Amino acid sequence: MQTAALIVTGIVAALHIYFLVLEMFLWDKAPGSRAFGHTPEQAAATKTLAKNQGFYNGFLAAGLIWGMYEMSKEWHFGFHILIFFLNCVIIAGIFGAATASRKILFVQALPALIALVLLHFR
Repeated sequence: MQTAALIVTGIVAALHIYFLVLEMFLWDKAPGSRAFGHTPEQAAATKTLAKNQGFYNGFLAAGLIWGMYEMSKEWHFGFHILIFFLNCVIIAGIFGAATASRKILFVQALPALIALVLLHFR
């Protein structure tokens, strides 16, 4: 199960890197507009906020990658890092679903919850 947990955690980290790219670099381009459903006017007005949000997604990805790396050296330390960052992703996903779009619950929070559950079945 540890391998499955690390695979799903890697997917969650990759998703957050993808979110970073969409929000920081593609927000006002076609991929960003398709992903988030905003108009060019909305994109222009919110570009700085999106870059900030993308930056935070990058920190979530970095924390998950750090935890996965630490698990390869010392399982217990990496486990606790992953618990913290997966919970951060879940909470961010719940908040995003409550304030922005319910889709965030399934795209962000659910994969992190699956990784968190798998992590406990070593």
